[in-house]
Amino acid sequence: MTTPRTRTRTRTRTRTRTRTRTRTDIVIRTYGPGQVPPLVDTIADLWADAHPEIVDTPGAQSDGLSVPALRRQVLAHVRNHSEGFTLVAAYAHGTMAGFGYAFPCTPEYWFGHELLPQIPDRVRAGRLMGLCELAVSPAWQGQGIGTRLHTALLTAINPEYASLLVRPDNTAGRALYERLGYRYAGAYHNEPSGPVYDLLLLHVAES
Repeated sequence: MTTPRTRTRTRTRTRTRTRTRTRTDIVIRTYGPGQVPPLVDTIADLWADAHPEIVDTPGAQSDGLSVPALRRQVLAHVRNHSEGFTLVAAYAHGTMAGFGYAFPCTPEYWFGHELLPQIPDRVRAGRLMGLCELAVSPAWQGQGIGTRLHTALLTAINPEYASLLVRPDNTAGRALYERLGYRYAGAYHNEPSGPVYDLLLLHVAES
């Protein structure tokens, strides 16, 4: 006589998956100078969100650090540096999450007459990229987007050297640039009475 087997039902637990943001969510797009003007308001607002420590600082506007000033700066650079001007933007699900722009330039233009004598001859003789802005929305910071934007600019412009200006008190930005390989090259003044910036320099082949 065979004893019938009793099947034991097991309760299956349904796992709820929480979607996390990954690098695959980000799409990088590259724009030439003629495509930039319609994007100016968007990138200016993103810049303000990414730099509250600048926008909310008393005297920032008089130093040329404001949303209107950024709009004017971008459009002026588009007009005056159209040869090679490149803007890259990172999109997350169709919304801009970060941007950066740069253009090829001469050492005389970028470093200025005061700082130029301190720049090594090999740098002055090489292809130079001036990196003007690099900003990522706070909600997307810390996920490698700034690095990807920077890489996209280097790929598009193909310089031997890249340089940028950073405020001495911008510790977060300074940390990113140092991770990318930038090194301090000297103090820079836009105007004699204006703010002092740290000028950073990158040898692309060594980064």
